[in-house]
Amino acid sequence: MDFFSFFFLSLLFIILFIFLLNSFLTSKKITKLPLPPGSLGYPYIGETFQLYSQNPNVFFTSKQKRYGSVFKTHILGCPCVMISSPEAAKFVLVTKAHLFKPTFPASKERMLGKQAIFFHQGDYHNKLRKIVLRAFAPQSIRNIIPEIESIAVQSLNSWEGSNINTFLEMKTYAFNVALLSIFGKDESLYREDLKRCYYILEKGYNSMPINLPGTLFNKSMKARKELAQILAKILSSRREMKLDRNDLMGSFMGDKEGLTDEQVADNVIGVIFAARDTTASVLTWILKYLGENPSVLEAVTEEQEEIVRTKEKLGEQKVLSWEDTKKMPITSRVIQETLRVASILSFTFREAVEDVEYEGYLIPKGWKVLPLFRNIHHSPKIFPDPEKFDPSRFEVAPKPNTFMPFGNGIHACPGNELAKLEILVMLHHLTTKYRWSMVGTDNGIQYGPFALPQNGLPINLSLKL
Repeated sequence: MDFFSFFFLSLLFIILFIFLLNSFLTSKKITKLPLPPGSLGYPYIGETFQLYSQNPNVFFTSKQKRYGSVFKTHILGCPCVMISSPEAAKFVLVTKAHLFKPTFPASKERMLGKQAIFFHQGDYHNKLRKIVLRAFAPQSIRNIIPEIESIAVQSLNSWEGSNINTFLEMKTYAFNVALLSIFGKDESLYREDLKRCYYILEKGYNSMPINLPGTLFNKSMKARKELAQILAKILSSRREMKLDRNDLMGSFMGDKEGLTDEQVADNVIGVIFAARDTTASVLTWILKYLGENPSVLEAVTEEQEEIVRTKEKLGEQKVLSWEDTKKMPITSRVIQETLRVASILSFTFREAVEDVEYEGYLIPKGWKVLPLFRNIHHSPKIFPDPEKFDPSRFEVAPKPNTFMPFGNGIHACPGNELAKLEILVMLHHLTTKYRWSMVGTDNGIQYGPFALPQNGLPINLSLKL
């Protein structure tokens, strides 16, 4: 071996030794750090019931006041670190996103399927995200506005003149739009079977993962198996008929994507989950806030009626266009403020893929990490008088990392444009053609897992005279 080869190898060995030594010392240093302050609650169940049985603001705020912006707890069978500042949310979701993989509690993971986009990082996640973004991009969803509008009109017609549970009816509306976006024109063929299975499945999303006969989790897993069988039939039928669709399932089935049937099924179930309850919750809260704020309702109604008048003057068809939905700034601000005040998703789940240090505390590998969007959205330092419903605050764009209704970073919700579109379409027809009034005097809020107006906001809907 010549001198230069020996020198090079020696130098390489020294560099490697220093790197390993530094990694060892860093690891030792991190593992000696204290856990964040807080309580893990009772064995196994932790503080699950405390969180889901009361106003989440009370749970989160009391913890934050007692322990600070970083604290530990234990919910849904998982030890967790909760973080409640914009800086911490950016650290977990953006700056150090590679150290925190997307995840859910064990019950949701098994129900949604381990191949769903929610549970992956790296190349597989990037590929799936590109597929979903392509299917839900403006140039794609603008083509299904007539179908979304038809679903909205049919829904409103069926509610006219009766007392309805707003949340349950909006869930049906959001479910039908989700099926449209996934299966396109084929959705009506499978709607009832898919709905029956999914409605059983969803009841166990936030249950403890105890797979014993009679438990919610057990019933949900049986429904999940049947749901996967229905999706397998749809896939088989499309292949036999050599159907080439532009919907989300068609994108998943593309030859170049190389996805297995299990991967397609898991991701379809995941998209339904992501698209349904959250959108229905937002619509329910919007109706409540508009009903309680007549001046805001009047402004939204005037904006929507102006679109109708303009189309009539120009002799255009009454059906909405993509361009029409861009002429709704007041309505859009109402949606934003509802997302902030209601904070439908109080937090999101991440999991530390290795021991991580944050602000002098240890976040152990395998622990869940929950950025608390609700705390950030209700911080008086960020949003003055945070409990007040005031859409005008969004006339100025919020500061980065302070408004995250759809998450943040590479794992932010890829279907947010579709959600906004179906809300705008529903509100257009609701405000221009109908009036509604609350039924009963109970103005409370119910919890578990989403915060909702009491009893799903019963209302009476009637045509305007």
